[in-house]
Amino acid sequence: MAGNTQMNDSERGVFSFIYGVTGYLVATALLLSILAILTVNAISVQAENAEKFYKVNQDLNALKMNSTENINHRTMVEGN
Repeated sequence: MAGNTQMNDSERGVFSFIYGVTGYLVATALLLSILAILTVNAISVQAENAEKFYKVNQDLNALKMNSTENINHRTMVEGN
């Protein structure tokens, strides 16, 4: 029996299921806390950027597609 590493159902403890349940609960709590943190951060970023908008200073025809110069054609306007 000393060299036998296989565990039979009759050799298991009565409370051996607790380790699996505990691990499941820890993993679930960890994932839910990460989800809550990311959700709160996303909502705060959305709220900050919803109050900031910009207006176009010049003619819209002066804007070029995929050009870094387009940032010069707008100004930030503070919301109320």
